[in-house]
Amino acid sequence: MYRGRFAPSPTGPLHAGSLVAALASWLDARAQRGRWLVRIEDVDGPRCPPGTDEVILGQLAALGLVPDEPPVWQSRRDTHYQAALDRLVAAGDAYGCACTRAEIAAAYERMVGPRPRHGELVYPGTCRAGTHGRPARAWRLRVQGRVDWQDRRLGVQSQDLAAEVGDFVLKRADGLWAYQLAVVVDDAEQGITDVVRGEDLADNTPRQIALQRALSLPTPRYLHTPLVLAADGHKLSKQNGAAAIDLTDPAARLREAAARLGLPPLPDAATPADTLAAAVTAWAAGG
Repeated sequence: MYRGRFAPSPTGPLHAGSLVAALASWLDARAQRGRWLVRIEDVDGPRCPPGTDEVILGQLAALGLVPDEPPVWQSRRDTHYQAALDRLVAAGDAYGCACTRAEIAAAYERMVGPRPRHGELVYPGTCRAGTHGRPARAWRLRVQGRVDWQDRRLGVQSQDLAAEVGDFVLKRADGLWAYQLAVVVDDAEQGITDVVRGEDLADNTPRQIALQRALSLPTPRYLHTPLVLAADGHKLSKQNGAAAIDLTDPAARLREAAARLGLPPLPDAATPADTLAAAVTAWAAGG
């Protein structure tokens, strides 16, 4: 049975971009007669103002996007993430890293050369063979080779994890769990079959597939939706001041989000329920 989810990070209220992702995941679940869940991804607690999670749940309810099961909060699932990390360490797939970011950058320049100005800092494997008596600050997954995967919208995708990312963090130096580990554990435990989310998260998919394989977990199907851009051409986000959704006319906001997903114009229904019903039909017709 199809099981999808919307997993907002409660660093601020939903804006137009996050509504597009929420609506896409809800439509995909409804079009396939599946279940739709909401997971509050508050694993990075210091960035999540108190009460923002309830604001988001209230926004979703006003839009008629109500989950089929009670929401789950990542901040309450520490033991699940620790159990997964323990399994990876015991299998030799994860290890402690004692390096600071400055040390990693210096090692990268010594081993590879100057880092591209806007490129990702690829971990050069400085602690792969051990920390040489220094205490571990973070924990990393040992990666190798290329990950190939199929996106339902973007088509065939590929990334050489070792060359483009390196051994990535599972538990941070500040003691917080990394997004990659938390989302993989949660998707598996919630039985998620389909992940529908914004295209900005597509680059995370190879890391998550690598983790799924290391933990012997199933890999969901993926669909990454178009991004909503601000006037300056950058992704609309909370970080660049995206405004919270104006809910004085929820049906209108849903029609706008549907249009950004490429659906044909929806009728000017008075209620969110009527708008959503029309949107499900349009989504299903689009395949």
